[in-house]
Amino acid sequence: MATQTAPSAKSADAPINAKLTAADKIELYRKMVRVRRFEQVSLQHYQAGRMGGFLHLYIGQESVAIGCVSLMGENDHVITAYRDHAHALGVGMSMNECMAELFGKVTGCSRGKGGSMHYFAPDKNYWGGHGIVAGQTPLGLGLAYGLKYRGLKGAALCFLGDGAVNQGAFHESLNLAALWDLPVIYVIENNGYSMGTSQERSSAYNENLAKRAEGYGMAWDSFVGEDLYDVRARVQVAIDRAHNESKPTMLEIATYRWEGHSVADANKMKYRTKEEVERYQKQHDPIQVWKRNLLEEGVATEDELKKIDREAQAEAEASAEFAKASAYPEPESIFEDVYWEVDNKTEAGATGRHFFND
Repeated sequence: MATQTAPSAKSADAPINAKLTAADKIELYRKMVRVRRFEQVSLQHYQAGRMGGFLHLYIGQESVAIGCVSLMGENDHVITAYRDHAHALGVGMSMNECMAELFGKVTGCSRGKGGSMHYFAPDKNYWGGHGIVAGQTPLGLGLAYGLKYRGLKGAALCFLGDGAVNQGAFHESLNLAALWDLPVIYVIENNGYSMGTSQERSSAYNENLAKRAEGYGMAWDSFVGEDLYDVRARVQVAIDRAHNESKPTMLEIATYRWEGHSVADANKMKYRTKEEVERYQKQHDPIQVWKRNLLEEGVATEDELKKIDREAQAEAEASAEFAKASAYPEPESIFEDVYWEVDNKTEAGATGRHFFND
């Protein structure tokens, strides 16, 4: 079993990180900055009343999603909960399709019918975006089962928040993952608060949440995720386990969201202090941590990184204009896009038999 340890000072020298070129490192910075600017622009338009539904922001956590999905190979898949923008942009979804979905427009990735919590891109092995707490955890298990059933060397990265760890469906998934040796990696993005309730008040645990994996005979690890080097080094161990042994892993990555649970969280400064939020913003911003790495290594200059930031801001603003100019879905299309097989008139859509035919 894995045990909790502090992030290694040598994470940068881990084999998976030693392979990174200067261009790779700059691209990781670009991806994190694009997430930050996308969400800041989306917040402006939400507050202006141009978006409906919920908006769960990921600001402050960018290193976790970007670090994890940067390790994905051809047969690796990702599924997550409702705080899903960073994972979507990280796998290569465009700002236009993501922003248009927030506006409820037909040009959105879910044709304007899913909103913030329901991004999808099956062509990129990205399976959502799910609004039901822990609802994605048995689906992530199913992705892993599909990989093993087909004899593919891959992994299913299934993200969840610390508030989802107490849901029954999650524990049922852990049981089957361990029982059947499925290549699923459960990534608990622990930002310290289940909506507005601290971890100490919402979960019973010994040392950390990931240690619960021992009850299922499952490997686990727990670490701070503000540095991309640490995230990539520690997650790669779990990916190797999934690929080479078809074994599951539970990871707990400590992170911190700057904003409330959602934009509708009016109490975000009541269950945590202003000093706490400012401390994380000033001392633990993953973008600034990575920027410092790039500058110290001589990979990029301050001016080059500022240019990337300006480009991301311009791209985010342009995506909002694209979304505003796009049309809303027609009412007649309300029954479309429910079942892909039905829409595309496949045999599975006609018979109801999908997975076990091949």
